Amino acid sequence: MRPQAPADVGMDELIARAAALAVRGERHILGIVGAPGAGKSTLAERLVQALGSERAVLVPMDGYHLANAVLEDLGRRDRKGAIDTFDDAGFASLLERIHRQRPDSAEIIYAPHFRRDLEEPIGSSQPIYGSIPLVITEGNYLLQDSGAWPRVRSCLDEAWFIAPEEPLRHSRLIRRHERYGKSPDEARSWALGSDQRNAELIETSARLADWIIRVR
Repeated sequence: MRPQAPADVGMDELIARAAALAVRGERHILGIVGAPGAGKSTLAERLVQALGSERAVLVPMDGYHLANAVLEDLGRRDRKGAIDTFDDAGFASLLERIHRQRPDSAEIIYAPHFRRDLEEPIGSSQPIYGSIPLVITEGNYLLQDSGAWPRVRSCLDEAWFIAPEEPLRHSRLIRRHERYGKSPDEARSWALGSDQRNAELIETSARLADWIIRVR
């Protein structure tokens, strides 16, 4: 059960709140959380576009998917996207480095990126410069209280939990699976099966968010 009803929020307000974190000479991290199909990546990308590349950069959690070969060895390939199919300690360590990075630092931190067309993470593909005041990260499990996930939460200056209506979330998710090669039946089965089980776990972490929202 959610701790409160989601606030209906428009993009102008979301951009303004993100902009308030993008203070030059400082470093803040904004986490956007929600179930599969909630619209996390879309919102994060729109915020970065609105603020501009000198003020914000996107570092998604999905770069820490375990590789397919590793998942096959572990017997977890058929439920890719579950909480134990990510390198949570690796992701936590990255965010801790990003959190410590100073505005005047010459250090460049390189983050991985997940290629949906390949269904694989690509290492060291996103540079993060100290001069960028706001790092936005998005993912399913940023607020979980097991494993290394509490270290992730401790790095977030703000955490927003996106909670769209379930029929909308399901339809988005099914379309996304189809777009990346699944048949309509396979897409629906995955969205309402493995993805839904993950969504139910993710829902329990909404209580740890600073703001629960429904994007207008």
